[in-house]
Amino acid sequence: MFQGSDQLRDNMQKVLVDLIELHVQGKQAHWNLLGSNFRDLHLQLDEIVDAAREFSDEVAERMRAVYLIPDGRTSTVTRETSLPEFPEGPVETTAVVDLIVDRMYAVTGTMRTVHDDVDDEDPTTADVLHSILERLEQLAWMTGAENRHPEKDARQDSTRQRDEDAAAEGLDRVGAVAN
Repeated sequence: MFQGSDQLRDNMQKVLVDLIELHVQGKQAHWNLLGSNFRDLHLQLDEIVDAAREFSDEVAERMRAVYLIPDGRTSTVTRETSLPEFPEGPVETTAVVDLIVDRMYAVTGTMRTVHDDVDDEDPTTADVLHSILERLEQLAWMTGAENRHPEKDARQDSTRQRDEDAAAEGLDRVGAVAN
């Protein structure tokens, strides 16, 4: 019988709290979304929320399968999440796209940070992370494409700078402009 270590628990706990927080922030965005393309983004946020909720359940159940104790209490999530707080009140659709995409990439960043240690101890648990990473990055790409405009982005220094900053942090922003 395999039993995960304290390090495996700590690593998976980091992923768990970020996924729970993504779920909650996605609902906050969903409820307070305003602006153009409202309906499509409203529905897309539900897809992200459902995925984050399912992923957090998958992580927690994997933790239990290797005899580790997940902690998804709100006080724990608030204290331990790496995600910044979502803005209060109504938020315009284009801002929501950027905010949610940044948070999805923050969650995948957490997963990538712990991945090698998880894989060294338990490749099966690392496989759980792989499947979540694949889907979450796909959702981030699809959501982020909402705010991307090839001709406009290629001319804007701010877009190039955002892409360069993301690349320097090891992130792959949606549709990064190559110069």
